[in-house]
Amino acid sequence: MTNQLDPHVFVLFGATGDLAKRKLFPGLYKLAAAGRMPDEYAIIGSGRHSPGTDDEFRDHIGEVLRDAVDDADDAVLRDLLSRLTFQTSDADDGTDLAGAVKQAREKLGSETKTLIYLSLPPKAMQSMIGMLGREHLADDARVVVEKPFGTDLESSRELDAALKDVVDESQVYRIDHFLGKEAVQNILAIRFANGLIEPAWNRSHLESVQIDVPEELTIEGRGSFYESTGCFRDMISTHLCQVLGFVAMEAPVHLDEASVRNEKSKVFAAMRPLDPERVVFGQYEGYRDEEGVDDDSKVETYVALEAFVDTERWQGVPFYLRTGKALAATRRTVTLTFRTPPAGRFGEQAPNRLVLELTDDPEFGVHLRTKRPGPDLEMMPLDFHVAIADEDTEDTPLEAYERLLLDVMRGDQTLFTRADEVDRLWEVCQPVLDAPPNPLPYERGSWGPTEALELPGGTGWWLPDGS
Repeated sequence: MTNQLDPHVFVLFGATGDLAKRKLFPGLYKLAAAGRMPDEYAIIGSGRHSPGTDDEFRDHIGEVLRDAVDDADDAVLRDLLSRLTFQTSDADDGTDLAGAVKQAREKLGSETKTLIYLSLPPKAMQSMIGMLGREHLADDARVVVEKPFGTDLESSRELDAALKDVVDESQVYRIDHFLGKEAVQNILAIRFANGLIEPAWNRSHLESVQIDVPEELTIEGRGSFYESTGCFRDMISTHLCQVLGFVAMEAPVHLDEASVRNEKSKVFAAMRPLDPERVVFGQYEGYRDEEGVDDDSKVETYVALEAFVDTERWQGVPFYLRTGKALAATRRTVTLTFRTPPAGRFGEQAPNRLVLELTDDPEFGVHLRTKRPGPDLEMMPLDFHVAIADEDTEDTPLEAYERLLLDVMRGDQTLFTRADEVDRLWEVCQPVLDAPPNPLPYERGSWGPTEALELPGGTGWWLPDGS
């Protein structure tokens, strides 16, 4: 595949961390295997502690990639690893790293772009950004910032101010990998490209919207992270609210970064601040026994809540958001429940639903009612399901981090979060942080506390398999 990308120097902070091993290096490898990387590039890993010599670092990342990628192509792998080095740095001293980046840029030529990826804990982010400024590492660079973008309204504003001291907003790519999922982008396509659907996507026809992201996994060795962050900060103020933004936004004038992000920002501006009385926190039984977790921890591993968007389109329609660890299933599901027609000619009937599965391969389902075959006018459910990838086998969807890394190289900010979005979402979430509900215990493998199950009222939570 021919590409027109400029040469790049990738600087990966946190290069020996979990995210780099699970997502970043596999993402770069898959882009290289698909011919989507620049012809010329270098990767410089960085962190406080050296993993050894460059050859030892390459060997380690090679093992990581062979474990993470099925049938890795040896030639592609050798080429990628040959471009990989490591240079120690910290918030106090980035001199050697700045020298390594300068040397790599000079080698690759005057058109070389620098992409800095900050995969760092919130406490380390601000001081490291200061170092980038002092060493001029971020001059003309594109800077990718991993969530969470602060831990509350005040800290997010401090982080944004630190960024603005060093770079312009046009250089900042706040990454939320949910927005890189093919299925999340497909929300826009299904909605705005189909005259059958768009006219009914409003309060006159919809009873509720559910955004449901349960996970079967426990915190799995991330105890110290969860103790400092919790489920609400980890999932609600980022992933689920961003999906809500795509569901609730008005049609953008153009499908460019300014138009799409402007419409999403308007949704967040119209969101009511969350009511702590309509938020349920839970903590799975056994969480306090996990490594790195306090014996008396009050940190939530589960959140269910009700939200409202006070626009003309959505006034009065509840958005129910649910996510958590150690639950009965792993799903990424958006469910739009339609109002039941009046008069009840056919008796009590379950409502129609449109279901969007936010998997790496987009899927959607429609749940209707029709006449049962036979002499009597009896109703029966009619459910159909479409796996979009099965309809077009010519292209393989990119994994979220692959897509987002490619977009950064292209300079496309459409699927990245803007500063005003982050600020408003923290304003929306701050009432819950100021008065957090007491986490209620729930059994592993359940659907959470009873109070959460009762939150949506008569309609209840709904998943296509009847959960």
